Amino acid sequence: MSASAEKVDVFQAIADPTRREVLRLLAEKELPISAITSHFPISRTAVVKHLHILADADLVTGHKVGREKIYRLHPGPLTEVKQWLSFYEQFWNNKLSMLKHLVETDGDTALTIVQSEPDQTRK
Repeated sequence: MSASAEKVDVFQAIADPTRREVLRLLAEKELPISAITSHFPISRTAVVKHLHILADADLVTGHKVGREKIYRLHPGPLTEVKQWLSFYEQFWNNKLSMLKHLVETDGDTALTIVQSEPDQTRK
């Protein structure tokens, strides 16, 4: 199998901020390449390359309408990202619970904790 025929990993596809923005645009509605390109300070060719990577990851599909190619979001592969992130939610939730507890405790206790930390800015 050649490198260009290999399926792109969804994590690789969303690693680029431009591709994430393309996905956000397509989440709102189907768009032709010209409309997608108008949102970026890069060439149409560069946008097409990003769209190919997203298509290789099965995140978007394009179909011809006249002379234009219209792209549509297919969010299914993003479930893999959601599942991966869900594992780490336990850590975020734990930190938020600790913060909530700190805020809800007596103000003097919270102040004591903050004051007991060394000030790194005075060096």
